[in-house]
Order: sequence, then structure tokens, then C-alpha cells
Amino acid sequence: MKFQRCTRCVMDNSPDSTISFDKNGNCSYCTYALKRMPNVYFPTLDGKKKLDSILSEIKKAGKNNKYDCIMGISGGLDSSYLLYLGYKWGLRMLVIHIDDGFNSFVAIQNVKNLCKKCKVDLIIEKPNNDQYYDVIRSFLIAGLPGICNLQDNLIISYLYKNAKKYNINYFLSGSNFAHESILERGDGIDACDGFHIKEISKMFGSKGVDELPLMTLFRKYVLLKYAQRIKTIKPLDYIDYNKEKAIKELHNFSNFNYYGGKHYESILTHFVQTYYLPQKFNIDKRKSHLSSLIVSGQITREEALCELEKPLYDKDLMDDEINFILNKLNLSSYEFDTIMKSPPKRHSDYPMSHWNKFEKIARKFRKFLND
Repeated sequence: MKFQRCTRCVMDNSPDSTISFDKNGNCSYCTYALKRMPNVYFPTLDGKKKLDSILSEIKKAGKNNKYDCIMGISGGLDSSYLLYLGYKWGLRMLVIHIDDGFNSFVAIQNVKNLCKKCKVDLIIEKPNNDQYYDVIRSFLIAGLPGICNLQDNLIISYLYKNAKKYNINYFLSGSNFAHESILERGDGIDACDGFHIKEISKMFGSKGVDELPLMTLFRKYVLLKYAQRIKTIKPLDYIDYNKEKAIKELHNFSNFNYYGGKHYESILTHFVQTYYLPQKFNIDKRKSHLSSLIVSGQITREEALCELEKPLYDKDLMDDEINFILNKLNLSSYEFDTIMKSPPKRHSDYPMSHWNKFEKIARKFRKFLND
């Protein structure tokens, strides 16, 4: 396939055969994002009115409870800025953080400083180390891209567990259009597919998953949606969410330190995005992150291209991170080299929940209706 890069953003067809281009060279990703934008992103006075109404609803629903809402925090920009805004809005928030052994020092300090400054209750959940590391090791041996799926699965599980315990009906999500409007297609799988995680563990692991409170798709889409009735709110979609402005505000408020890239606050996700995915799957996540910023008008295409010219990682730092991760996962350098040289696999090569297949079909149908 002849290489082609979008003339409006920086997405290209090198790792993705599903991308298409119109006669002007604009790709299907940014075209779809721009079409969706008026309906999902409101960085205007109208957005403020919508947000004020939502905040009033949240406070009214929680008036007889200890907390108005619940949210997760990683120490990264999106969740940190959301916590800061929630504090400014006067929300009584319960904050959940996962200590999985891969938090960077910067992330740990960000969480500690911000929670102290915002005077919120913080619950730190620690998954069973033996089983947690064994599952991640299993995903690596299986040759799959989604080795952080367990991390994402558990934060959702812990959020819902604590929401039920404290009778909370609103979940604040840091997911947002401004920085995430473009998500590269691939052989992704819903992180809440606990069945898939169990199957990978059975095939390639040795510790089991019985001590890990895995979220399942049935629980997510049926039990929690209709029984527990938790509403997910994305407040960052109702403000002018500017990356540089948010970093500056957070630094002034709680001495927040930025860690260099989206999801780089975790040693594991930094390794995955800057080394594992590019080396094994030819996927450079910077393209979708930068393209999202182009769509929301925060950077130019030329600035994004300059960023892509920079090295993905510092070699000495990456060597240290790889050694740290291999030690956690009980993998030798030889085993890791073998994994990296073996053919990449797709999540669909292994058993997955029927609910995951149903959700994929539903997403395609919703996209068809929007188109």
C-alpha cells in the first residue's frame, strides 16, 4: 500500500488499512471527528449553561449523601484537571486511585499534592500483585497490544464498587473530545471484557484471577446500567479544554508536573505507547493524540509534524523502564526479546465475550446512523 498522510491532521495509512481519504486528502478520522464536534463538544457559553445545569443536578441528587460523585485519578492531566475543576465547582468528590506498582514518581506526587489541596477523600486500591503482574505477563506472551486492559478494567470495577458502597449515582469521567476525538482503529477490545482477560490468563498465566475483581461486559452494560443506575458525566466536554492552559493552572494550584505525553504518568503505559506498540505493531499513538489537538484547534498540523520528528523515547530511560517492568513481571531479557520478535497477535485470535462482539456491532450501527 502506498504511504499516504492526511492533509488536515497527521493520521496515515502505515499501520491502519481501514483509513480512507477524500479527494482533498482529508482522512476519515478527522472528517468524522469534525462532523461529531458540534454535537459533543461545547467550549462556549451554551456549554457553560449545560454544565451548570448538570452540576446542579449532581448536587441535588447527592444532598443526603456524604458524596455528590465519584471519580478516578491517575496523576495524569485529564483526571487531575477534572479533580481541580470539581473542587472549584464545589462538588463533594470521592476519589479512587489504583496503586499497581507502575506509578511514576511524578504521578504519585501529583495525586498526593492535588488531593491534599482539594481536601478530598482518597481511596487507594491495591490489586493482588501476583495475579496482576501474571495477567500482564500473559498478555505480553500472547503477543497482544492491549496489555494495559487489566489496568483499565480494574479502575472501572473499583469505581463501581465504591459507588455502590457510598450510594453514589454520578461518575465524573476525564474522557474528552478535545484531546481524544481521534482514536486509531485497530484490534482493540473493550477493557471490561473480563472473560477475555480470564481466558488469556488460563492460556498463558499460572496465578489465576480469582483475587482480581474483574469487570465483565454483562455487568457493565446490563446490571450497572439498569440496576445501579450510575450516570457517567464528561465535564471536560463542556469547557474550552486547552492542554497548555490546564497544565499551567494545575502547576500554579498544586505544583503539578507534566510528564511529557498522554498517559506517560505510568511507567507501564509509557513503555507501551513509546516502545511496545511502535516496535511490535507499528503503532505510534502520538499521531492520534496530536491529530485530536489539531481538530480542537490547539496546535497546527506543522507543529504536530515537528513533534513526530522527535524520538519516541530516551534510550537510557527506556532501558531502565524495561528492566523495571521485566523484574515486576518475572520475565528474562531473552524471553522479552523473543516476545518482541514473535509475530503480533490480534485480540480476536483469542476467546472474547459475546457481549464484546455485540458492542462492536452496535458501535458500527451508531456510526452508520451518524453518517
